[in-house]
Amino acid sequence: MYELYIGNKNYSSWSLRPWLLMQQLGISFHERLVPFGDGAFEAFSPSGKVPCLVDGPRLLWDSLGITEYLAERHAGVWPADPDARAWARCAAAEMHSGFGALRERCTMNLGIRVRLDAMPPSLAREIARIDALWQQGLDRFGGPFLAGSVFTAADAFFAPVAFRFMIYGIETSAPANAYAARLRMLGPMRAWYEAAIAEHWRDPEHEEEARRAGSWTADLRSQPHRRRDSASSSTAAIT
Repeated sequence: MYELYIGNKNYSSWSLRPWLLMQQLGISFHERLVPFGDGAFEAFSPSGKVPCLVDGPRLLWDSLGITEYLAERHAGVWPADPDARAWARCAAAEMHSGFGALRERCTMNLGIRVRLDAMPPSLAREIARIDALWQQGLDRFGGPFLAGSVFTAADAFFAPVAFRFMIYGIETSAPANAYAARLRMLGPMRAWYEAAIAEHWRDPEHEEEARRAGSWTADLRSQPHRRRDSASSSTAAIT
């Protein structure tokens, strides 16, 4: 069985992509969660980063590489329709290599809510591009997912963006807002979110990145000596 190494669910947007894809497609794997820390991933990852997928003697250390490896072995990773498949691959690759302002300004930290201090033009342009890209896919292929009626890798690659828009209160067009909410309500997305806010680990670098973004309006995460009484309040916060 596959082994998937991931980082903290509260922070690791890159880990979310293959984890969600495999969950949604019913691809079995053992989860290996390793918290962020100095050199934490170097024991198993040649890049020193997560995610990593282990398949017997093979090691895959990049989320797009993992996705393509899985596509060779499992149906449904990419759309069956050639036009939708070509579009989905380009959309996922654009997300994989681009949107640096969004990554830098709006780091993933699932348990907090932040009011941005400013909206730099570079960030505004990237948000507008994501909005347009999502609308294009939904309109062209009929939804409810980016490349048609079923979830594919294109959706997995944009799933962290749906969380980021929630964390930072970023509004887009009505179709894009609805799509982001649809992603967040998927069963595996809700499970990831619940696990993330239950984590007790704090990584100083990620925390500082979120502090620089703006004013924190809420911190919903569990504390080291306090457990949440129920899932109801955190479930409501994901919408």
